[in-house]
Amino acid sequence: MPDSKSGSVTLSVNGSRVSVVAGATVAVAVAIAGQACRTSVSGEPRGPLCGMGICYECRVSINGMPHCRSCQILCQSGMDVRTDG
Repeated sequence: MPDSKSGSVTLSVNGSRVSVVAGATVAVAVAIAGQACRTSVSGEPRGPLCGMGICYECRVSINGMPHCRSCQILCQSGMDVRTDG
Protein backbone atom coordinates (compact mmCIF):
# COMPACT_ATOMS: atom_id res chain seq x y z
CA MET A 1 0.00 0.00 0.00
CA PRO A 2 1.47 3.40 -0.96
CA ASP A 3 2.34 5.93 1.75
CA SER A 4 -0.32 8.62 2.03
CA LYS A 5 -0.36 11.23 -0.74
CA SER A 6 3.24 10.61 -1.82
CA GLY A 7 2.78 7.75 -4.26
CA SER A 8 5.74 6.07 -2.64
CA VAL A 9 6.34 2.97 -0.57
CA THR A 10 8.82 2.72 2.31
CA LEU A 11 10.45 -0.57 3.23
CA SER A 12 13.62 -1.83 4.87
CA VAL A 13 16.58 -3.32 2.98
CA ASN A 14 19.14 -4.85 5.35
CA GLY A 15 17.92 -2.51 8.09
CA SER A 16 18.02 0.69 6.01
CA ARG A 17 14.82 2.54 5.14
CA VAL A 18 14.27 2.86 1.39
CA SER A 19 11.48 4.73 -0.38
CA VAL A 20 10.49 3.78 -3.92
CA VAL A 21 7.69 4.80 -6.23
CA ALA A 22 4.54 2.74 -5.77
CA GLY A 23 4.58 -0.18 -8.22
CA ALA A 24 8.36 -0.68 -8.10
CA THR A 25 9.76 -4.16 -7.60
CA VAL A 26 11.85 -5.22 -4.63
CA ALA A 27 14.83 -5.45 -7.02
CA VAL A 28 14.54 -1.68 -7.54
CA ALA A 29 14.56 -1.07 -3.77
CA VAL A 30 17.63 -3.28 -3.35
CA ALA A 31 19.44 -1.36 -6.12
CA ILE A 32 18.49 2.01 -4.62
CA ALA A 33 19.87 0.78 -1.29
CA GLY A 34 23.17 0.05 -3.06
CA GLN A 35 23.07 -3.62 -2.17
CA ALA A 36 23.70 -6.83 -4.10
CA CYS A 37 20.86 -9.33 -3.90
CA ARG A 38 23.21 -12.17 -3.07
CA THR A 39 26.77 -13.37 -3.56
CA SER A 40 27.86 -16.21 -5.81
CA VAL A 41 29.74 -19.22 -4.45
CA SER A 42 32.96 -17.44 -5.46
CA GLY A 43 31.96 -14.26 -3.60
CA GLU A 44 30.86 -12.17 -6.61
CA PRO A 45 27.95 -9.78 -6.00
CA ARG A 46 24.83 -10.85 -7.91
CA GLY A 47 21.68 -9.00 -8.90
CA PRO A 48 18.81 -9.21 -11.37
CA LEU A 49 19.91 -10.64 -14.70
CA CYS A 50 16.82 -11.67 -16.65
CA GLY A 51 14.24 -9.45 -14.93
CA MET A 52 11.52 -12.04 -15.48
CA GLY A 53 12.07 -14.56 -12.69
CA ILE A 54 13.88 -17.28 -14.60
CA CYS A 55 17.52 -16.87 -13.56
CA TYR A 56 17.04 -16.65 -9.74
CA GLU A 57 20.02 -14.26 -9.45
CA CYS A 58 17.86 -11.71 -7.61
CA ARG A 59 16.85 -13.94 -4.68
CA VAL A 60 16.35 -12.22 -1.34
CA SER A 61 14.48 -12.93 1.89
CA ILE A 62 11.28 -10.95 2.36
CA ASN A 63 9.67 -10.85 5.80
CA GLY A 64 11.64 -13.97 6.73
CA MET A 65 10.71 -15.97 3.62
CA PRO A 66 13.92 -17.00 1.79
CA HIS A 67 14.55 -17.32 -1.95
CA CYS A 68 12.05 -14.69 -3.11
CA ARG A 69 12.65 -13.45 -6.65
CA SER A 70 12.95 -9.70 -6.08
CA CYS A 71 12.37 -8.85 -9.74
CA GLN A 72 8.88 -10.34 -9.55
CA ILE A 73 7.57 -8.93 -6.27
CA LEU A 74 6.15 -5.44 -5.85
CA CYS A 75 7.25 -3.40 -2.86
CA GLN A 76 4.83 -2.99 0.02
CA SER A 77 5.15 -0.57 2.92
CA GLY A 78 6.84 -2.15 5.90
CA MET A 79 8.49 -5.03 4.04
CA ASP A 80 11.70 -6.31 5.61
CA VAL A 81 14.07 -7.31 2.80
CA ARG A 82 17.32 -9.11 3.59
CA THR A 83 20.05 -9.91 1.12
CA ASP A 84 23.09 -12.08 1.56
CA GLY A 85 25.09 -9.69 -0.67
